Amino acid sequence: MEMRERTAYRTVVVSDIHLGSRYSKVVEVSNFLASVDCERLILNGDTIDGWQLRKNDYEFWGAEQARFFRIILKMVEKHNTDVFFLRGNHDDFLDKIIPMAMGKLNLLKDMILESGGLKFFVTHGDVFDSITSNMKWMAKLGDVMYNILLKINVLYNRIQSWRGRPYYSFSQAIKNSVKKAVSNASDFDKMLTDMARTKGCQGVICGHIHRPEDRMIDGIRYLNSGDWVETLSALVEDNDGNWKIVYYKDMA
Repeated sequence: MEMRERTAYRTVVVSDIHLGSRYSKVVEVSNFLASVDCERLILNGDTIDGWQLRKNDYEFWGAEQARFFRIILKMVEKHNTDVFFLRGNHDDFLDKIIPMAMGKLNLLKDMILESGGLKFFVTHGDVFDSITSNMKWMAKLGDVMYNILLKINVLYNRIQSWRGRPYYSFSQAIKNSVKKAVSNASDFDKMLTDMARTKGCQGVICGHIHRPEDRMIDGIRYLNSGDWVETLSALVEDNDGNWKIVYYKDMA
């Protein structure tokens, strides 16, 4: 995909890239990051999919994943970008080493970001998902089922393409329905905004549920960056502290 001229932002947030899994859109996220300049890059959890890496014995780890990290290193070296690598449930192996700082690279559990005169609590969000936190076996079962749905989705859309019909992601539709039910059951977004409030923040930035959103919840701004498996979305902040969701499909 040919990208436009580089766009400058103060902050870029991407989450749920799931590097190392079969369905990670690593080419697309690398193209996106190569097309932007930013002062801060926040990789907000599940950047590396440790669950799938162990399962598939690194089958889906190679040149494209190396390119992803080269682009980040170039952002640091050439554009002086501060990179914040936050822990998610799929890259929970980071628990053994966080917090840690190496020059402009920071490995953290979560962080507080000042933007436009406001404070945002930034976290992947899995600790506020009751199933992920308390029933890890069910979360892993859900991960297996989601990957099966993605495989079926590829075959389904191949047939759709042969018939001249548009792409449709029923795997995303099903996952959104399940995630919405889980979110409602566990009060995921409410717990996140409550935590932001207790930390003296006026907003929260998260990922985890693969659903990009920007809305107000009881006076707290709730921002979700989506994912790079199906929605291919990110959060960006301009120099005036304005936030918006951007989609890869709109960047051609």
